[in-house]
Amino acid sequence: MNGLHLIADLYDCRCDVALLTDRERLETLCVQECREAGLTPLGAYFYQFRHDNGENAGVTGTVVLAESHLAIHTWPETGNVTLDVYVCNFSKDNSELARQVFRRVIETLNPMEVVSHSVVRGKIAPRE
Repeated sequence: MNGLHLIADLYDCRCDVALLTDRERLETLCVQECREAGLTPLGAYFYQFRHDNGENAGVTGTVVLAESHLAIHTWPETGNVTLDVYVCNFSKDNSELARQVFRRVIETLNPMEVVSHSVVRGKIAPRE
């Protein structure tokens, strides 16, 4: 195994609040950005949380990629989001594609503060 895992905590996102509370809009953004970067979405599952009064609350979701996954979770009450993009680099280097998705989703959410980490996962070892 060999891959790149990009992780971000996004604070005080200044995007349209509906993007943080609308499952369909957030799913469309994430799947579209993965496709436009050249990654291969295999499926997506996004869940809409609701307040006791029935109004939309946060959203949690994943896009399963042939190359690995994107995961996102929103807290619209505070404008905060967590974002993970992980790609496998076993048969080819997908790192730049992951960076593009990561950057574009963050730009769309427009946070006041970003705390991010880049983690190289695994290593390539010869099979015996």
